[in-house]
Amino acid sequence: MTMSPLIQDRAAVATAVSVRNVSKTYSDGKSLIQALDDVSLDIAEGEVVCLLGASGCGKSTLLSLISGMYSTTQGTIDVGGRTIGLVFQEPALFPWLTVARNVDTAMRFRKLPKERRRERVGELLELVHLAEFADERPHQLSGGMRQRAAIARALAQDAEIMLMDEPFGALDAMTRGILHDEIERIWRESNLTVLFVTHDVREAVRLGDRVVLLSSRPGRVIETYQVDLERPRSLESAAVGDLAAEITARLRGEVRRHAVR
Repeated sequence: MTMSPLIQDRAAVATAVSVRNVSKTYSDGKSLIQALDDVSLDIAEGEVVCLLGASGCGKSTLLSLISGMYSTTQGTIDVGGRTIGLVFQEPALFPWLTVARNVDTAMRFRKLPKERRRERVGELLELVHLAEFADERPHQLSGGMRQRAAIARALAQDAEIMLMDEPFGALDAMTRGILHDEIERIWRESNLTVLFVTHDVREAVRLGDRVVLLSSRPGRVIETYQVDLERPRSLESAAVGDLAAEITARLRGEVRRHAVR
């Protein structure tokens, strides 16, 4: 069992994502809504940071800003030129393409030679344990397998930073547990930096080097929890449960505070 090297010596690791005083306001057609307010967050290379907060607190908005899909209203985001991959709750694979072709499509936009693409598809499908399903179409796969295919497609962009927006939210508990192990293995083998959005507190503690808690809208960073627990972890372990209970109490307090305003 090992501790994350980031926990042992965070100061020696470069920053992969730097969020500085970021605010985001958008219009719903009737009024202006402030989704985020003065958010600052650094994520180290190779770190897994899990983002928690009540529905509507701006977690997904922050991922969209980091990915470059939207621009900030105020503040700056710097990823140092690193490539970003996105994985959502729905895999959104092309249903008419095989698993291999879905992964290959992500590389076609980069204009890689065909032979190199074929080789890389094979490597990625081996990484996510889908090599024997390369010629299957998405409807022939289980939900967990489709999500692994989506992860392979994101990695096909040579992603150094993976933004994951509740990727296991629609899956049953057993499949989620298996994919927790899988994403940890892929993280280790690929040296990824991961920002993982979830509503599941135990999932956040199971996966994260840190858990960052956002306030109710507008989202602000109100607490950061260092997860100084050895890996691999189990959702059922007492240590995971104890920290999850502490975070849950803080989250409930924030939800109640927002509800009575």
